[in-house]
Amino acid sequence: MKITIEIYLLLKSAWADFKRDKVRTGLTSLGIMIGVLSVVLLIAFGLGLKNYIRDQFESLGANLVMILPGAGFSGGGNPASLTGGAEFDEKDVSSINKLPNIKYVVPVFIHSSTVSSANEEKKVNVMGANEDMFSLLNLKVHAGELWTKSDVEKKAKVAVLGYTIAENLYKNPSEALGKTIRIEGLRLKVVGVSKKIGNQERDEAAFIPYTTTFGSINTKKTFFAIYLGIANQDLVGEVKESVETTLLRRYDKDKFSVTEQSEILSSINQIFAILNLFLIAIGSISLIVGGVGIMNIMYATVTERTREVGIRRALGATRKDILLHFLTESTMLSLFGGIVGLVLASAIVLFIRNWFPVAVNVFAVILAIGVSSAIGIFFGVFPAKKAADLSPMEAIRYE
Repeated sequence: MKITIEIYLLLKSAWADFKRDKVRTGLTSLGIMIGVLSVVLLIAFGLGLKNYIRDQFESLGANLVMILPGAGFSGGGNPASLTGGAEFDEKDVSSINKLPNIKYVVPVFIHSSTVSSANEEKKVNVMGANEDMFSLLNLKVHAGELWTKSDVEKKAKVAVLGYTIAENLYKNPSEALGKTIRIEGLRLKVVGVSKKIGNQERDEAAFIPYTTTFGSINTKKTFFAIYLGIANQDLVGEVKESVETTLLRRYDKDKFSVTEQSEILSSINQIFAILNLFLIAIGSISLIVGGVGIMNIMYATVTERTREVGIRRALGATRKDILLHFLTESTMLSLFGGIVGLVLASAIVLFIRNWFPVAVNVFAVILAIGVSSAIGIFFGVFPAKKAADLSPMEAIRYE
């Protein structure tokens, strides 16, 4: 009970001191508030990006296998591991098509370009593939129809536009049907518009038969990757082995990788674990700066209240009482700034979640409150000790 009363009196006294100079209190807490706000938002955006990428992969289903050049995502998460390596072609697609337990074999050619309509010109992701791509990527028709296997065989100059790119070109996506668009040297007839799925890469893509890209935007007639849809999740391991055996007849082992979705997500999680640490380190700089600000203000406060300290000591206050008093003030300043920063960050996250899957997790909350309190204690010790070490007689005579 005695300890509880002492804590209450310390908090009450500190609060009374804060109210005497509200501007100084607010400015002192501002550094910690900005630091906590930065750390929480950086973690939230890191988690949001991780959630976004995970959702895109999971939308493809659990039975997806990707054949990628080089080390792929098994290269320790290094983006450079996706460059170089094998250049897949129709011969590889034909060989893999002969293997059992594979539902879809989709060669994928990806190219960033510009698409032009009669009145507009926009950036577009060109995706050349076969007709199975629509089933594998869960793409549905908003208007018109999807091109077919016959279009692939005839090298038909047709395209299905993603919802967003069709909207950007024609305002009303349905108006794109039957129109002619130009992508570099290709003139393509729009036969369909896909439903909006919230994936920017696909909503802003132009899907065309991979054979149509040959001799124009895909002069080498190669593919960036080959996607496989497996009939059963239990067969994924078996299919991977058979695909690797088939490709090893043409390429060295380090020239390609056969990766299932769970492995890709695991690599992504590793990347974001490192990224989060990096983001926390950047945000922590703001917290340290805020802590230094608190220490400076508390030193100034000790100097201003030297006579008050002397009077308290003369009336019986111990060095411990003085130390705890000033330490309580610095801790409350930090904690106040931390809570305000956390509240502001949470409000910003709730607002942004309407467009992007940012999230505040328990770790961010604990980090914000814990670190802000720790900074108040650490940077408050030095000025508090200075106040406690003052001689009562010298402090009373101080002008």
